[in-house]
Amino acid sequence: MTRLVVGLGNPGPQHEWTPHNIGFHALDELARRSKLIFEAPAVLGAAMAGIPCVLARDTRRDALLVKPMMFMNLSGTAVAPLVRSLGVLPEQVLAVFDDLDLALGALRIRPHGGSGGHNGVRSMVQMLGSDHFPRLRIGVGRPGTDAARHVLTQLTGDARVVAEISVAHAADFLAAWLDEPESLEKLMTRFHSRWKDLGPDGG
Repeated sequence: MTRLVVGLGNPGPQHEWTPHNIGFHALDELARRSKLIFEAPAVLGAAMAGIPCVLARDTRRDALLVKPMMFMNLSGTAVAPLVRSLGVLPEQVLAVFDDLDLALGALRIRPHGGSGGHNGVRSMVQMLGSDHFPRLRIGVGRPGTDAARHVLTQLTGDARVVAEISVAHAADFLAAWLDEPESLEKLMTRFHSRWKDLGPDGG
């Protein structure tokens, strides 16, 4: 069955390398490694033409990498119609997104759960009618004051370097999730062990 990896972010060049777009960058890195390009969903057929996203088809893995082209809090309006049109179960959809509650550079995998206050995940849960989909959380750190400004401010200097490293680690896990016949629980054990020393809080 086709698997979907959904990176959450905001469309537009002004949002490049902001914390809120780190999910997009994880998919960009995975696509780069596999020499995939993002296209309009009409490549899957006329019925998909109106879905507001771009996607990269990985035919070897029977997978789609999906970037919703709606603003973050409307992400589910792009993901849900694609999932339903393809007949994909929520468990076959993995979401990748930023997390304020993890230190910059830290990564965590969860098999399912609530939104954790993340608007993009909340939209996916609402539109899919299920929170039973795996997710990869990439830490962006919580500022002392304005969280909304923080996630929309471009990363620079050392913070950008740490973010780029975390994106590379994220792409490693995403490739493994698509490639290997292991259960998610085994992948969680393996990658959490690998990441335990990442980030100032232990990753």
